[in-house]
Amino acid sequence: MKYLHTMVRVLDLEKSMDFYRLLGLEETRRYENDQGRFTLVFMAPPGQPECPIELTWNWDGDDGLPSDSRHFGHIAYAVEDIYAICQHLMDNGVTINRPPRDGRMAFVRSPDNISIELLQQGNALEPREPWASMGNTGHW
Repeated sequence: MKYLHTMVRVLDLEKSMDFYRLLGLEETRRYENDQGRFTLVFMAPPGQPECPIELTWNWDGDDGLPSDSRHFGHIAYAVEDIYAICQHLMDNGVTINRPPRDGRMAFVRSPDNISIELLQQGNALEPREPWASMGNTGHW
């Protein structure tokens, strides 16, 4: 068995791609289907094209998209510096739903309400401010 990808439906392809670029993902391939009226964009961490997320955008909208994707669970990425990526995301207008108070784990949400878990590679970083005293926002 071989992992292929994780698929999420998106309402605004460019807005969603911008969010995943903030996480450091790059477009690895794209498939446009005129007959089916949809676009698939695969994005993956640099050097890891075998670990993509598939963004599925239906050209005519998607009335069936759930308003809250909690049934999906989450997508998880290991990061080199959890504080740096969280600061980068905050600086670009992304809400940190579960701050990395422990230097180990954080959660954010994509524009389509997909929960993204960020985990510090290796050992947890030493707790530091402003993260250590920051509370949760919304749900994750």
